[in-house]
Amino acid sequence: MFGRRRKKSEEPETGASDDFGTDGQDAARSSDPADSVTDAQAARVKLPPAPRPDGPWDVSEVTDPSNGRVNLGGLYVPGVEGMELRVEVAGESIVAATLVLQDSAIQLQGFAAPKREGLWDEVREEIATGITKQGGVIDEVEGRLGWELRAQVPVQLPDGTNGVQVVRFVGVDGPRWFLRGVISGQGAVQPESGVLLEQVFQDTVVVRGDAPMAPRDPIVLKLPDDAQMVPDGVQQETVEEGSRFAGGLDKLQRGPEISEVR
Repeated sequence: MFGRRRKKSEEPETGASDDFGTDGQDAARSSDPADSVTDAQAARVKLPPAPRPDGPWDVSEVTDPSNGRVNLGGLYVPGVEGMELRVEVAGESIVAATLVLQDSAIQLQGFAAPKREGLWDEVREEIATGITKQGGVIDEVEGRLGWELRAQVPVQLPDGTNGVQVVRFVGVDGPRWFLRGVISGQGAVQPESGVLLEQVFQDTVVVRGDAPMAPRDPIVLKLPDDAQMVPDGVQQETVEEGSRFAGGLDKLQRGPEISEVR
């Protein structure tokens, strides 16, 4: 199931239903199917990217993106003492970076986006659909980074039994790019303990580049020039069905790891 918690200032509209599901009361508000279709279409109007007063940043908005950050080409990721930085590959391209800090982690991945339209509203719906099809549970809440999804995803545990993994999906639309973060570990189970990972997400700098890219194409990353890396071939767990934003781009493989970035 998927539920959305409304903002206190957000009042339900007569005849309109929630984008991701309704209860009996909502469904009863409109008896005309044509009205329901019109309302649903209106609710899905694509909006321009919202202001980002606290980040994440476009490279044009930062004087020195390398100051305190690791240069991954398409992303400048903040360095935190004691963190482990893993890059994730799809095919032969590096398309995501995962920062592991103690018992929490955040995966960062940038995508090309339309010039005047944001992707995050649409992506949240795709993620919710993909996870609920697997029998998972999704809740949409308004957190410190804006609207986010908190998911309980069915997984197979190492001993072969079935379990649940708790993850948080956050996202922000920028100028011609979209940055998605997937928070796992303790920062997902207890969101109040994930403040540092949220700060990493906010202080990330995105380098979209000027080359033509189709919307939703991943922004390719590169390895740092002077990184001390440990190769690892362990495959990253991903969500199999639904949106490729739901857990990675198809099958992401863990690449070299960069430890103790300061």
